[in-house]
Amino acid sequence: MEKDEVIVKNPNLDIAQLQFLLTKGDSVQIQEQIMEHVKENNMAPYYQYLCEQLKWNIDEELYNNMKSENEKKLQEIKERTIDAEENLGETEVRLAFLARAEYLSMIGDKKESVKAYRETAEKTVPLGQRMDIMFALIRIGFFFEDYDLISRNIEKAKSAIEEGGDWDRKNRLKVYEACYCMSTRNFSRAATLFLDTISTFTSYELFDYKKLIGYTVIMSLVALDRPSLKSKTIDAPEILSVIRDIPHLSQYLNSFYDSEYDSFFLSLAEIYDTIKNDKFLSKHADFYSKEMRIKAYTQLLESYKSVQIQSMAEAFGVSETFIDRELSRFIAGNRLHCKIDKVSGIVETTRPDNLNSQYQNTIRQGDLLLNRVQKLSRVINL
Repeated sequence: MEKDEVIVKNPNLDIAQLQFLLTKGDSVQIQEQIMEHVKENNMAPYYQYLCEQLKWNIDEELYNNMKSENEKKLQEIKERTIDAEENLGETEVRLAFLARAEYLSMIGDKKESVKAYRETAEKTVPLGQRMDIMFALIRIGFFFEDYDLISRNIEKAKSAIEEGGDWDRKNRLKVYEACYCMSTRNFSRAATLFLDTISTFTSYELFDYKKLIGYTVIMSLVALDRPSLKSKTIDAPEILSVIRDIPHLSQYLNSFYDSEYDSFFLSLAEIYDTIKNDKFLSKHADFYSKEMRIKAYTQLLESYKSVQIQSMAEAFGVSETFIDRELSRFIAGNRLHCKIDKVSGIVETTRPDNLNSQYQNTIRQGDLLLNRVQKLSRVINL
């Protein structure tokens, strides 16, 4: 890959995001945006897929016209391929196969584009070009939410990097894997990978830089401890240069770190809405919100041996009933180390004693070992 080469959005994940938004409710404006893109690129296979997914009535005339244009283009590529095979070299043959794969991907024909890319891979020798095909297949996986296709090609790309992949593709792979980890709720791995790429990001075929920073901050908050959050996120110049251009994100990050919990809860509600409307994160929105609330409660309680429920409710800007219900649920699930004294109206922390815990664990392991030795000695004596 040349240094200044820009990878085309193929398939265009912006359209997949619009399709996702349509699954949450009809919008004439969004529908028009999608159809404008479909018509402009004669995306007959994707239009058919879209009608099936969204229960639209298919416009047969439009579909047939676009299908006809697809057939003409594919016939042109076929003739070019035959000419290359008969009269030209391996490079031209590979480019003809690649052109077919890219066109099928652009019009949204998942099955045929995946097949065409694999055929192209068989005719591809250079490692970098093989990795580009893997990236293309991962993007198709993201577009159609095929996580098996994504994971298999990420593993192939990792193996290729070990063979000697270049710096640019190595960084690109980190972004692709981060998106996959984020989509599959591996937030810790996603945060690490996103943070590794904020100063070297070039994967604009997935999303823009502001979106990258948004994902990085959201993942970092749920995955990093307090010192790491400060050094890697809050003080990162790349994040500081962009974060104020992203609604609610600066308040969300800084209010959590500065223990301004009422402000944090307000910004968490806004970030929750953002996550709910994101193709990658939507299905994890409730889980993410729960984890961040637990993290905020833990951070507050670590500073005190006990705290009044009323004071805690005031700190978070919610009712005492809400706090009582939240804490009770998380305590029952062993997610918070505290207990509620409803008579006194206080929450008492019950932090685990690590030294005592290690001692008790050593005793238990010793007892198990002695029992096994005794059983073994009885067998030997017999």
